[in-house]
Amino acid sequence: MHLSGNTILITGGASGIGFALAERFVKAGNQVIVCGRRAHMLQEAQRKLPGLEIRVCDVSREEERLSLLVWANKEFPKINVLVNNAGIQQRVNLHQATETWRYYSQEIATNLEALIHLSMLFIPSLVSQNNAVIMNVSSGLAFTPLASVPIYSATKAAVHSFSMSLRHQLAGKVEVIEVAPPAVDTDLGGPGLHTFGVPVDAFADGVFERLKQGKTEIGFGTAEKAIRMSRDEIDAAFHMLNSR
Repeated sequence: MHLSGNTILITGGASGIGFALAERFVKAGNQVIVCGRRAHMLQEAQRKLPGLEIRVCDVSREEERLSLLVWANKEFPKINVLVNNAGIQQRVNLHQATETWRYYSQEIATNLEALIHLSMLFIPSLVSQNNAVIMNVSSGLAFTPLASVPIYSATKAAVHSFSMSLRHQLAGKVEVIEVAPPAVDTDLGGPGLHTFGVPVDAFADGVFERLKQGKTEIGFGTAEKAIRMSRDEIDAAFHMLNSR
């Protein structure tokens, strides 16, 4: 991936990993657009990072994804990098699931459906751009799931599988990069739930270092090891992770 001179769209870019990546992309000399559900958070991100372009969009909704495409093609026709970062994480006890299906399906729509649909929507324009990239953010839990977040873990496993297929189909046309974070100290899942995770700046710096090296599957910390685990290692890691 070329790290400068791009026009980059990042979903879920107002905070956390998305904003940390946006900061580094802007600093490297790229035009960066971020979208998210909450206008006040996007405005705060823009205040922190002058030059950042923002767009309110709930990517879990099909009509808003379609609207995002129309807007992006009109306002930023040279977008050549799509970063599918938006995600939510919900702790779910499947034995005591009392919420409506809409509550649970929101996680699937945000983490997986939106990523697949946005990739499909932007591919026609991306293939006509130089140095085109689709970057999908999965998770170390794609490989060693955490039982307390079963839907999240399943969606991220699907993101990994989809990214592999997409990379094969778009070979020579669009570079497909998967980024698999470990637990990162962000507000994913709720404030204070990931304070044990690696600092978000350390993670984002690690991602950029691996991008410089030309990596297309990027892990960090425990997730870097998880990507290459054997089945026996995955089973052992799963039992260790879920016995805590």
